Amino acid sequence: MARHKEFDRDNALHAAIGVFSEHGYEGTSTDELLRAMKISRQSMYDTFGDKRGLYLEALERYNADSIGKIVADLRLPGQPIKALEGALVAFASRPAAEAKRGCLGVSAICEFGRTDAEIGALTDSAGRALHSALEILLKQARSAGELAYDIQISDAIHFLGATLSGMKISARNGASPEILRRIARLAVRSLR
Repeated sequence: MARHKEFDRDNALHAAIGVFSEHGYEGTSTDELLRAMKISRQSMYDTFGDKRGLYLEALERYNADSIGKIVADLRLPGQPIKALEGALVAFASRPAAEAKRGCLGVSAICEFGRTDAEIGALTDSAGRALHSALEILLKQARSAGELAYDIQISDAIHFLGATLSGMKISARNGASPEILRRIARLAVRSLR
């Protein structure tokens, strides 16, 4: 008879996300993960396979949660550019502990680039979800006359993605929420 797992899988995964966000994949030891997750080595292997399996699941969960929050904010009712500004300002206003921990998605891109197909597929999937939401919002903004006509929507999507990545790195480097909110508002003004 199989033993009942004595830990909460979601809590353990959340703890692993924190460790991987802080130290990257290569910089994280299995012992650090086990301490943070409060599980045994055997439980980790039984549940997640190995460190790589855990990392892939952590990255997938992190990307889904992170992009999901931004997309939900982009879809708030009202004027499209106001929704964009609200989403960026909300992102900039995250709790300091979360902002300083770093972004696992950006960390994965910096650590692996395009050298790992599975990790690339996860970051590409998150990028497509954000791209799609931004494209819909920017088309609405264009129809409403809120987006400058000389701005290509595809360029604006890449600009906003780079802005979000830059804000994540700046937060990790200690930028205050107020500075990040100013960056967010400047990015939105540049689209008008």
